[in-house]
Amino acid sequence: MDDKDILRSATPVVLGEDLARLSESELDERVARLRAEIARVEAEREARGGVRAAADALFRK
Repeated sequence: MDDKDILRSATPVVLGEDLARLSESELDERVARLRAEIARVEAEREARGGVRAAADALFRK
């Protein structure tokens, strides 16, 4: 199962949701899904940083 499969599986993660009703395996899955989402967001942010640096270099001239 890769990061995209993890993100598509099960129900969406709701921030602030009561975790008491979740089993240990459900909590593990939730952590994996959140880590996959964090990695996806960080990759997008890094990609945009490169675009931003190129734009800054272009418009500084």
